[in-house]
Amino acid sequence: MVTVSRSLSAFQPPAKRAIMKKVLIIEDHADMRELLSWQVELMGFVPLTAKQAREGIEKAVAERPDLIILDILMPGMDGWQAARELRETAGMKDVPILAATALFREADLKACTDAGCNGYIVKPFTFQELHAKVQELVPSLSPTYPR
Repeated sequence: MVTVSRSLSAFQPPAKRAIMKKVLIIEDHADMRELLSWQVELMGFVPLTAKQAREGIEKAVAERPDLIILDILMPGMDGWQAARELRETAGMKDVPILAATALFREADLKACTDAGCNGYIVKPFTFQELHAKVQELVPSLSPTYPR
């Protein structure tokens, strides 16, 4: 069961948008994927999801998202390798990538940016922290919400 805190009540998706922007969530944990999808929808975007890095790269090429939220610690190909491959893929060089990671050491976070991520957010994080990171990376994507 998902509950919404009172502080989230001011965050409502826009009633209608001419063009819905897409956010691709590449995350191996189903609960986190679902939570991020819900949060992205609250921000007014269309969430796309992938369970693993390879699937995420393929979906990114096919869907051309406006932002990618990328888990770093995944089985098989990790998020660092996925970010490097995305940066080498035609049409993906300028798509912002937000690394979502439980790693918090400075060297780990530097590895995210070295791999091609534009920013990172350390798990666990709040909706407000995620919203701020999305606005920071792609201000033109973020609708304005009342405070």
